[in-house]
Amino acid sequence: MKIYGVALLAFCFLLGKLIGSLLGQIMQINGDVGGVGFAMLFLILGNAYFKRKGWMVAETQNGILFWSSMYIPIIVAMAATQNVKAALSAGPLALVAGTVATLIAFAFVPLLSKLGNKKEPKKENE
Repeated sequence: MKIYGVALLAFCFLLGKLIGSLLGQIMQINGDVGGVGFAMLFLILGNAYFKRKGWMVAETQNGILFWSSMYIPIIVAMAATQNVKAALSAGPLALVAGTVATLIAFAFVPLLSKLGNKKEPKKENE
């Protein structure tokens, strides 16, 4: 079992949750505001710092990659569930705002797809 990197992930998660909870209290919101985002930011910064210092061995990098690939989908799913519950309890305005934002995001998918698939023109000699 790959346990390398779990300490860094756990530290980043707890620090992110702490900052998100404090930010929620400051904003007078009963919940975590951006804790997962802060945790991922700390993970990126911590990973870069450890690499720069030469403390990041390959096994630790692989462990962080393994756990982060499991961590992100689970946390995003949990946050999405909370957002749906909050939207349903907040009333129709939250549902309308979420629906409009989703439809706008869907509308941009073809545009982004075209931008990403630009082909380079062939040279005459080839």
